[in-house]
Amino acid sequence: MSERLLITGANGFVAKSVCELATHNGFSVKGALRQHRGMPSYIEPFVVGEINATTNWGSALCNVKVIVHLAARVHVMHDTSAEPLAAFRAVNVDGTLNLARQAVAAGVKRFVLISSVKVNGESTPPGRAFTEADVPNPQDAYGQSKHEAEEGLRQLSAHTGMEVVVIRPPLVYGPGVKANFAGLIRAVQRGWPLPLGDVNNERSLVALDNLADFIVTCITHPLAANQNFLVSDGHDLSTTELVRGIAEAAGVSVRLLPIPVWALKAGASLLRRGDTVQRLCGNLQVDISKARSLLRWEPPVSVQEGLRRVLAL
Repeated sequence: MSERLLITGANGFVAKSVCELATHNGFSVKGALRQHRGMPSYIEPFVVGEINATTNWGSALCNVKVIVHLAARVHVMHDTSAEPLAAFRAVNVDGTLNLARQAVAAGVKRFVLISSVKVNGESTPPGRAFTEADVPNPQDAYGQSKHEAEEGLRQLSAHTGMEVVVIRPPLVYGPGVKANFAGLIRAVQRGWPLPLGDVNNERSLVALDNLADFIVTCITHPLAANQNFLVSDGHDLSTTELVRGIAEAAGVSVRLLPIPVWALKAGASLLRRGDTVQRLCGNLQVDISKARSLLRWEPPVSVQEGLRRVLAL
């Protein structure tokens, strides 16, 4: 009998790829959804509704040995909640720990939490990547809620013996990517001149297929138990290199204007878009040495191939 998994947020951007890869690797997959939507026939759907401190996971946990918890209240650019931290905690902390406690009672062996690099912080100094040993330094409500969820799971694991694996990805890109990454792709495809020709930063990204592969690795790898991991493509890019890579994958030429970063920041400050420019021009690197040495994991997809898959029709 194949190992049975429960994957939460099963129709989400990342979870759909994890469901497909896990099934391909011989796992029996249950997919937890907020509401019933079309799912592949190989996924056993379970409609869970809202995820919070009172969610009843009941039959969803029957015979499940591993949970991959992807469902979350995600980071948004302009949060309209009156109390953002409370809103994030309700789902990302209370909802996660409620599921984990019921998982313990149901005999689940391992709980894999997809957290965020935001637990480490928002940026890194030049030449200094985040590692798993760094003291957490979340800067916003989303990152804080993910950090609290991690801590709660560790405490639960210490008292119950259920194995916990925490994965902190940086920005994930792949087919169906949205938000700023999708906007950058559109700008390149339309041939708009971009003022990003002189950005010499370093940023870690992770292709959707690489993240899915790493998550599936952590489902059963014995050395992943009770560990934290950072994950990326293993090849960092400047924003200038990223734009050129997107253009190459799209088969278009790109016009990059060599505007100094200080000028971009000054203009963005006047337009109140400083956060956007920081993400485009700042450094955020992660070191995946632990994943490589402990799990013998290597990203199966190169950056170039990852970008090609985003642009593939």
